[in-house]
Parts: sequence; structure tokens; C-alpha cells
Amino acid sequence: MNPNDFEDFPDYLTALAVELDRYADVPDEVLEHIVRRDGSCVWLYSTRSAPKWTGDDLSDRELAAVICAGCTAKLACLELELRTAGPFTLGVWGALSEDDRRALFAIWCARRAGRNGGEQR
Repeated sequence: MNPNDFEDFPDYLTALAVELDRYADVPDEVLEHIVRRDGSCVWLYSTRSAPKWTGDDLSDRELAAVICAGCTAKLACLELELRTAGPFTLGVWGALSEDDRRALFAIWCARRAGRNGGEQR
């Protein structure tokens, strides 16, 4: 799923929240294991294979696009960050910048509250 496939960014965030529903019942420990095992960012920095930057300053969104492109743990990473940091999120997680995750967080919370009969997890 790519933000460019949507007419506007809020539609993308809504679709992303729907996609994250499949992780609703996955325990935090399992999500963390997936991210540590398969996350592109973890692999890059644990192997000291960080990509060569062009020297240009990249925004968080641009940096996430470079590092997270093709990452198989992107959704697990995003789910884990929404659960653990919520609206107080910092940095780049799940290929989204802080502002983008804060916007997603409200949508994600509403979906989880509806799924759980009004109670958030």
C-alpha cells in the first residue's frame, strides 16, 4: 500500500488503520520479535550497513521511505509503536513520520474502540 495510490493522505491513513486490524490480537512480545528479527532499520544499524546518503537533508518522511521500502516488518513495527508510544511517538516507525503517526493514532484508536465494544486495548 502506497500513499500515492490514494486521493488524499487521510484516506491512506484510514486504509492503513484497516490493514493494522490484523495485528490487533498479536501480543506485544511477538510484534517486538518480528521487528527485531525482520526490521530493515534494525538490520541496517546492527550490521553497520547504513546506506550512503546523498548529503541532502532528508525529512523524516523521506528517510522512512528509503529505509522502510520493502521492509517486511513495517506493519508490525507500526502497530507496536502505536501501542507503546501512542500520541507521544518520536522518530520514524513503520515508514511514517511522527506527525503522520499521530494522525493515524486517532483513526487507529477509534477502530480499536469500535472493535472492542468501546474499550481500547
